[in-house]
Amino acid sequence: MAGIFRSYDIRGVYPDEINEDIVYKIGLALVQLFPNVEEFCVGRDARTSSPQLFSALTRAITESGRDVVDIGLVSTPMAYFASGRYGFGCTVQITASHNPKQYNGMKICREQAIALSYETGIGEIERLVTSGDLEVQKASIPGKVRELDIVKDYIDHLLRFVQVDREVKLVLDASNGAVGPVAVELFRHIPQVKLYPLCVEPDGRFPNHSPDPMKDEAIRLLRGKVLEVKADIGAIFDADGDRVMFIDEKGHRISSDMITALIAIEVLLNEPGAHIVYDLRSSKVVPEIIRENGGVPVITRVGHAYIKETMRKHDAPFGGELSGHYYFRDNYFADSGLLALIKGLNIVSQDQRPVSQIISSIRKYHATGEINFKVSDPDRVLAGVEAYFSQFSPKEVMKLDGLTMDFGDWWFNLRKSNTEPLVRLNLEANTEELMREKLSLVEEKIKELA
Repeated sequence: MAGIFRSYDIRGVYPDEINEDIVYKIGLALVQLFPNVEEFCVGRDARTSSPQLFSALTRAITESGRDVVDIGLVSTPMAYFASGRYGFGCTVQITASHNPKQYNGMKICREQAIALSYETGIGEIERLVTSGDLEVQKASIPGKVRELDIVKDYIDHLLRFVQVDREVKLVLDASNGAVGPVAVELFRHIPQVKLYPLCVEPDGRFPNHSPDPMKDEAIRLLRGKVLEVKADIGAIFDADGDRVMFIDEKGHRISSDMITALIAIEVLLNEPGAHIVYDLRSSKVVPEIIRENGGVPVITRVGHAYIKETMRKHDAPFGGELSGHYYFRDNYFADSGLLALIKGLNIVSQDQRPVSQIISSIRKYHATGEINFKVSDPDRVLAGVEAYFSQFSPKEVMKLDGLTMDFGDWWFNLRKSNTEPLVRLNLEANTEELMREKLSLVEEKIKELA
């Protein structure tokens, strides 16, 4: 059970690792963790186990005398919106994000969509659930469950950001996740966008492809449709709708750090001098473009709880993550795949060039993308890699999240997985030849230490 409590969410295989009994205990722990919250907001994604976990969670909360607001089948960004818009003291989204169908879990936030990390609440939930310190006290009068439909308010919120100046042909793949219905409804209100929807019916079995848009097989349908209808751009969401990935009119993936750079340019036009947050796996071009456009780049470790915390600290209007999460101050500092898509469509409509040309105009370096390695001892691998590459006199060594070593014309970040015996490598170089050369060298050392 302990393995389900992660750095910034709770997640495991249902029913072996996470089930109704465990979620009931998590509900009791939440009641203890938030003694002043009288009304807990709870949403859920489309997974087949989500209704059962919802029932277990709400039973624990209501038996303790607290009330539950049921916002139904929603995307994770909609749960964040509910937290900020309606002032809930604790909001729980039942989801396993982009994981396969057998997984489920929870993302939890306190007031104003402030996400819980392991350090700020998830660790305490784990302690309460596993130590036997739970105070099991059934109230003489149980709490109530009421339903709240947030769709109209959420769409009205998103429409505030629309600045699409011409017709844009968009193929949208919702991965049979929770974002599909609200996405279709949203674009009914944006006639400038000609929408070609794919996999928009919620189905927790994910029958058409993986709910993880990072996987190449997940974008085959999207790529085929973009080429078929000659769309301007394609977008694909993960199962809970907080991540969005893009492809250009040729069907080629667009790295999320390039999208971060483009949105940063737009943000800085309206707010010169602002801080823009990006995660440490991103291309060097991201901080360069932020500086060139009058902004202040702020690097942060990976993970939504940490990025949101950094954005609040600097009052940053925008932050982007290589995994396809995009965060906005005007969205309660929370991530929203649909809002990022709107920003992207604004940019595409205001630039007459094809998307592939827009991206090539800012891409300067050559990156590997994230590569995973199975290892027996991740800490030993990181230490060994640092010791070996220190002989090449790195210009900078950073341990904000794993190990980052910068040699000027190339750099890499190597970090541990939160849940598996893996290390994850991102490497970038000034030329493709140098990138391949250094990747071979780092790979060789990792495999030697594995």
